[in-house]
Amino acid sequence: MSRQPGLFETPGMPKPTKPAPGEVRPCWESPLLGAPALPPEIRLGTSSWFFPGWRGLVYEGVYPQTALSKRGLTAYAQIPLLRTVSLDRTFYAPITTVEYARYATQVPDGFSFVVKAPALVCDAVVRGEDGRARVPNPHFLDAAIAAREFVVPCLEGLGDKAGPLVFQVSPLPRGLVEEAAGVIERLAAFFAALPPVLGNRRPIYALELRNPELLTPRLMRMLKERGVRYCVGLHDRMPEVERQAVALKALDGEAPGDLVVRWNLHRGFLYQAAKQRYDPFDKLVDEDPESRRMLARMAAAAFKARRRVWITANNKAEGSAPLSLLKLSEEIAAELAASSP
Repeated sequence: MSRQPGLFETPGMPKPTKPAPGEVRPCWESPLLGAPALPPEIRLGTSSWFFPGWRGLVYEGVYPQTALSKRGLTAYAQIPLLRTVSLDRTFYAPITTVEYARYATQVPDGFSFVVKAPALVCDAVVRGEDGRARVPNPHFLDAAIAAREFVVPCLEGLGDKAGPLVFQVSPLPRGLVEEAAGVIERLAAFFAALPPVLGNRRPIYALELRNPELLTPRLMRMLKERGVRYCVGLHDRMPEVERQAVALKALDGEAPGDLVVRWNLHRGFLYQAAKQRYDPFDKLVDEDPESRRMLARMAAAAFKARRRVWITANNKAEGSAPLSLLKLSEEIAAELAASSP
């Protein structure tokens, strides 16, 4: 397995010049440039990109978060290892076609976004600023709103750079969890009502859970019937990756399908505790070699079955998402090399 060329080694890559005012520069000395070159069907990336602590990993200098949010994506996408990114801001509120198109212009061809659907249709309750449930959400699993506010602007704006559209269903109230069969029926009706094709594009819909009670053979049968991928979500609320891999086999059988993974949170930590422990996200703190090894095997298996792979890592998984991906890329390369003739 060959190694990815450094930015200076890429044919046609201009030599670095003095940055223009306000320009965000990629880090020419990043250890990420030593990552092995993976097949183009395997895309690794992070959850968002605007972290000042990634100086020396992704960015050349120190930039405020606001500058990275507005102008850092172009620099991020110049790091060969980073060929996808999770657009997380779309979970908190829908964005427009123009905003999606602006993101698309900042990345090269072959780059593919993982996009989170808005909580407007993915959360069964309306939450206060403290995150606590206030009242039931009347728009929960409303396919018409999801299509109008999310699917259509996303696909029209991103075009060929749109990857999986992930519907992450937030933790459900106890009453709904106790009616898991009813929730699965509602999900079936929801996905059946989403646009199967838009223009000449067939959306890649994926479902991510926060309630392990829903992770059943019945759910997997429904997803198979609807042509929806199960997004493997590594999160303290969900079972370990091995169990989710077993559930994925119930969906796919012996032939893997496209693999969508969001490596969100280190097991045993709450989100805020992990954030405080790992900030500024510039080093690995609590490594998770078991999860990394399993993800590498799943990615290699999907590739060998001629399927596509999207894996995004969060800083809260091990301490630094870029460094998690560097090690994951090495594991995937080793898996592919071991299985090659």
